[in-house]
Amino acid sequence: MVGRMWEWLRGKTPLVDAFLMAPLALFSLPGVLGGAYGVPVVTYVAVTAGLLLPLVLRRTWPRPVFVAVVLVAGVQCLAGIVPLPANIAVLTVLYTVTAGFTLRWGVAAAVVVEVGAVMATFRYPSGAEDRQITFAMLTVVTAGVWLLGLHMRTRRAYLRSLEERAERLERERDAEVKVAMAAERASIARELHDVVAHNVSVIVVQADGASYAIEHDVGRARQALEAISTTGRYALGEMRRLLGVLREDDDAGAYAPQPGVAELDDLVGQVRASGLPVTFEVDGMPPGLSEGRQLTVFRIVQEALTNTLKHGGPRVSATVRLRYGGDAVEIRVDDDGRGAAASDDGRGHGLVGMRERAAVYGGTVRAAPRAGGGFGVLARIPTGDDE
Repeated sequence: MVGRMWEWLRGKTPLVDAFLMAPLALFSLPGVLGGAYGVPVVTYVAVTAGLLLPLVLRRTWPRPVFVAVVLVAGVQCLAGIVPLPANIAVLTVLYTVTAGFTLRWGVAAAVVVEVGAVMATFRYPSGAEDRQITFAMLTVVTAGVWLLGLHMRTRRAYLRSLEERAERLERERDAEVKVAMAAERASIARELHDVVAHNVSVIVVQADGASYAIEHDVGRARQALEAISTTGRYALGEMRRLLGVLREDDDAGAYAPQPGVAELDDLVGQVRASGLPVTFEVDGMPPGLSEGRQLTVFRIVQEALTNTLKHGGPRVSATVRLRYGGDAVEIRVDDDGRGAAASDDGRGHGLVGMRERAAVYGGTVRAAPRAGGGFGVLARIPTGDDE
């Protein structure tokens, strides 16, 4: 609510400036009611209005307002009208020009106001010593307001540079994430290419075996045809996902077998050998997961343990739990390391890769520091039909 009101006020600059000018108008009101300063009421009101009313537009048209206020003050001085409370408007427009424009404009505005101070010093009768004091006071006030405006201009420039830098870093970060996502999708596509190639190879071998056995062993031929049907469904599902993540033609290279859930024991053993104590638990009976899903499970566990090694800190340990349910496999990797206090260079995209892999199969990944310390990764991969 406050933020929206502030945004609304930022678009109503004259209204805000009128609100800021109101205290000067109230400060000048006793002179109208009491006939102070030895000035006729009409003259007092005319000079006060000429000095204050332009302030309503001081940020809309700063330089014209500066000229108008200075001209009114100059005519006032030449006419011998004593300084009034509304003459503070001269310092206000000096600050506005100095804070809103270049140093050259700020210096020019300060020189004009200082000339007015000299005119006021010699225009109004007083003793020589009083004139020196008056000139010194007016000069100090002018210099103080000018320095305040200069400081504000520098601060605004600094804040603008910070905002621009933050926007640039945000754009660069988004670009890096997009590049990482594209690279991860290309990697997934290559791996799925290998899976599909393997399934097609199995289909060819089984088809050759079925054609040979159909004349000698009908039962064995039937088994081969069933294997072809099952493998074909898996291959078709993986091919659809391959086309879903592939963005451009890519040379998949030579076929290489891809790891699955059976290789998780070897992965855990390798991580333990590197010095990270890992507890590996499996809950439930593994369903007949396709090779692509098994590869996704393997990569998520691998990336989570890699992050623990990189960011967990000394004497960290991890737990890997696989729970096979009726319609999904749940992967949970928790550690007791630094958690939210872990350093991050901002260049890693492991979490992006995990989410991309899970999304291929309609799964989800949640990764965040744990409340009691450490870091946790929770992934859920549906085990639906691959047809």
